Amino acid sequence: MTLFEPIFDALEQAGVRYVTVGGVAVVLHGHARLTADLDLAVDLAPRAAADAIDALTGIGLRPRLPVEASGFADPAVRRRWITDQGMTVFSLWDPDDPLRSVDLFVEHQIEFEGLWGRSQVLDIAGTPVRVAAISDLIHMKRVAGRPVDLDDIAALEAIQERESDR
Repeated sequence: MTLFEPIFDALEQAGVRYVTVGGVAVVLHGHARLTADLDLAVDLAPRAAADAIDALTGIGLRPRLPVEASGFADPAVRRRWITDQGMTVFSLWDPDDPLRSVDLFVEHQIEFEGLWGRSQVLDIAGTPVRVAAISDLIHMKRVAGRPVDLDDIAALEAIQERESDR
């Protein structure tokens, strides 16, 4: 997780409300698998989204597309990205470390307050990291439906079953 620790730390320091989803969340729940980026659902209220972008660009992350990062905080701009470009995530990357990549969902698959409220906080190298609940991850992975997502669902269901047996 050392690749993503500076990202988590920057978000925490800025007080950004985010929830880790996607492959990293699956790994943090206990299923070892490779993942290439960090998927986050952030509070999309304009000020909160601007804080997220400021925190991420403040540590050197830049948009993959030739757009202004600040556009992410504007609901009208995000809506255009969704309708005109079919965008589902806003991707940022670190030009100094191309392996460090973050995808921010441009709209919520699950209502954010519920996702936030059901999430859990894990300690990663001294930094609190908010991770989506297994049930929410399963739902999001069902919606995505790719082969890797189906594998993740099976692993998450097995983890969920083990935890319920405790």
